[in-house]
Amino acid sequence: MLALTQLLDGLGSPRILVLGDLMLDRYTWGDASRVSPEAPVLVLRAEMDEVRLGGAASVAALLRGLDAEVTLAGVLGDDADGRVARRLLDEAGIDTSLIFCDGTRPTTCKQRIVGRAAGRHPHQIVRIDQEQTHPLRPALARRLATAILSRLSDRQAVLISDYGKGVCTPQVLAAVIKAARRRDVPVIVDPARGSDFARYQRASLIKPNRCEAEAALGRTIGAPGEGLAAARQLCETLQTEAALVTLEADGMALATAAGDDRLLPVRPRAVYDVTGAGDMAMAALALARAGGAAWAEAAELANLAAGLQVERFGVSPVSREELAQGIGNRAQGIGDRAQGIGHREQRTVGIADSSVTCSLCPIPCSQQKVVALNRLEKLVKEHRAAGRSIVMVNGVFDLLHVGHVRCLEEAARLGDVLIVAINNDATARLLKGAPRPIVGERGRAGVLAALACVDYVVIFGQRTPHRLLRVLRPDVLVKGGDYQPSQVVGREFVASYGGRVAVTSRVARTSTTRLLKTATGSPGPCGRPHCPGRCRQP
Repeated sequence: MLALTQLLDGLGSPRILVLGDLMLDRYTWGDASRVSPEAPVLVLRAEMDEVRLGGAASVAALLRGLDAEVTLAGVLGDDADGRVARRLLDEAGIDTSLIFCDGTRPTTCKQRIVGRAAGRHPHQIVRIDQEQTHPLRPALARRLATAILSRLSDRQAVLISDYGKGVCTPQVLAAVIKAARRRDVPVIVDPARGSDFARYQRASLIKPNRCEAEAALGRTIGAPGEGLAAARQLCETLQTEAALVTLEADGMALATAAGDDRLLPVRPRAVYDVTGAGDMAMAALALARAGGAAWAEAAELANLAAGLQVERFGVSPVSREELAQGIGNRAQGIGDRAQGIGHREQRTVGIADSSVTCSLCPIPCSQQKVVALNRLEKLVKEHRAAGRSIVMVNGVFDLLHVGHVRCLEEAARLGDVLIVAINNDATARLLKGAPRPIVGERGRAGVLAALACVDYVVIFGQRTPHRLLRVLRPDVLVKGGDYQPSQVVGREFVASYGGRVAVTSRVARTSTTRLLKTATGSPGPCGRPHCPGRCRQP
């Protein structure tokens, strides 16, 4: 774990080239609570459309989330989906100079219809694939290979993400692998299911999953030991430096030509969505190897990254900060102990264990709860897609007291996800005057994040929450009992999109000002120093 921490600290921004099948993933989310009278099929009341990068493009985006410099090589069609994919790649900061346009084939697009019924988590109803899987035309394949070879000299790793859609032809793969080996650039391969693995001969590492390895070797892989034997066979047969077989709940099996074979067990985790776990593992492998890590270290980082990915809804980048936090937790022997505990049940605990993750939703706890607004915007979108309602409370929250806690507990019961937005130190001083705040913004955020009823904490730098409301659009905006609904700032905007404002019950004689007067010896109503303010004397 110490080696992994040092590795992350010294990585910089590795230059990685990703080659593979580029895809676009489209989602239509909605409510599917009734059956059509026309036929025995579900009726989806569409609520939201979403578009994401898929295939090798998704791996490239995950690498960008890990602060790598990424060049993506592949082919897109001359169509609307191809133009959308290019726009998303540009927005992600990915170099697209090695992406060629092929007007003879469509951009690979997977349309998923996802429905939610009876308040349950959403499930795919149907997937519609638009694709062609025949190999690239020889002339285009040669152009792609030549362009890649011209860029290898300044790359620290090559990642091949083969989905069997025709881009990774044997000729392209052979040229890239041979040239990379000559330049001592590691080549990491995620093979296509059902493909002839001989096309990946002499790559640096191959990472099939259990099913892919079984199909390639013609053998069944049951126990983890059998996975390790399969990894050894792949390493020897393909003459790779290493082979890593992923085994779902059994973890990963790593075999190396140097004989450093090992099983990497999976840590108990609250699995919410396995989508993207393999791509996340590939991204972490390439990042670590580009940074000079040994295969064992790279595999450990990949195992950790895949575990963090399955704890969230959909495919979204895992940051280096989250990896570092995960490494720290593992080094301290902290496991995920929330198996079987739902989000509502966990809230009754009071103070959240920093390691606990709810088993029914991908909500992080303690230190991981304090997030930037751009990250929070994505998280809120994911929660909404899963049918959860968003509650927001905003304020300074200086010197947390029972009135604050009561307000937050009541707010948490008004929805599924509670966000607490706190003023930064500068705006808190404008609102409250010097010497406030007594506790700095990071300290206030940390205390709030330790409460089990709080799901996320965000720090904002405006005097009013209007910008947050425009970005997050909470279903319920909550203020403490000292306010009347007509006094809540932002109520008009919340009402404009159908949200509502709520005021919690008031806890008498509790305020930060009163606490400060008591602590500093300021006279109370009776004139006595340190009066708790409960006396009846004038």
